[in-house]
Amino acid sequence: MKEQVKHTGRVVSITPQLTTVEIVSHASCAECHAASVCGMSEFVEKAIQVPTSPYAKYGVGDEVQVVLKASMGMKAVWIAYFLPLLVLLAVALGLIAAGVTEVWAGLAGIAAVGVYFFVIWLLRDRLRNEYVFAVEEK
Repeated sequence: MKEQVKHTGRVVSITPQLTTVEIVSHASCAECHAASVCGMSEFVEKAIQVPTSPYAKYGVGDEVQVVLKASMGMKAVWIAYFLPLLVLLAVALGLIAAGVTEVWAGLAGIAAVGVYFFVIWLLRDRLRNEYVFAVEEK
C-alpha cells in the first residue's frame, strides 16, 4: 500500500498562515474520448488549505503536489463511511429486536446517523488539526 496519497493541484492564494490549493477531481470515465459527448463525466473542484511553509518556493498559479499520509485517508474513510453505517445498523437492529416497528427503527437509525455527523461537525477543529496536508513542488 502507498504510504502517501498525492494529488496535483494549483495554488490559488498564499497568506502567511495558509496556502489554498485547488484540486480538480474527476470521475474515472473523464479520460474517455467520448466524455464530452456522454455527459456522465464529472469534474469537482476542491479547495484545500495547507499551512504555509516559510521555505515555500511556489507562487500563485503554480502546479504543486498536495500530500497526505495514506493512514490518514483510511482513518477518514472509517469516520465518514464505516462508523455511520455501524451506528445506523446498531440502532435500527437494536430497536427492531426491542419490538419497535421497522419504519420507526429505520427513522431512528437515520436520526442517530444525523447525531453522529453533528458530533463530527462539533469536533471539526480537532479533526482539522489531525489531517494536515503538505505541499510539494511538482
